[in-house]
Amino acid sequence: MSEAPGSAGPRGGPDRARAGREGEAAAAALLEAEGWAILARNFRWPGGEVDIVAAREGILAFVEVKNWSGLGSEALGEAIGPAKRRRIVETSKIFLARHREYSSWHVRYDVILVRDGRALERYEAAFTGDL
Repeated sequence: MSEAPGSAGPRGGPDRARAGREGEAAAAALLEAEGWAILARNFRWPGGEVDIVAAREGILAFVEVKNWSGLGSEALGEAIGPAKRRRIVETSKIFLARHREYSSWHVRYDVILVRDGRALERYEAAFTGDL
């Protein structure tokens, strides 16, 4: 069985969890520095999770944070494949159903790559909700 790039095996472990928290903190700090308000971190429901939900100027961004070690951004499509994108989109619909005040806002799906606790690259509108 092949693991996704940057994964630490099927169970992950405490190092992976710590790296995930640090990466999400770095991504949130980047967004806040750009003027985004962080509405939620690790928004979950039984069907999936979104790492960060952020808002700015009528845009609601659902952000996937990927800890990336040793692989270039060309492998991003493999790490966030169709099933992962579908779960993120479905989770965003649940968030919007629970927070109707954002129903008229423009929605987009971003990806932030982090390494060693630093945000390296950001892909705005990395994929669409039209799956």
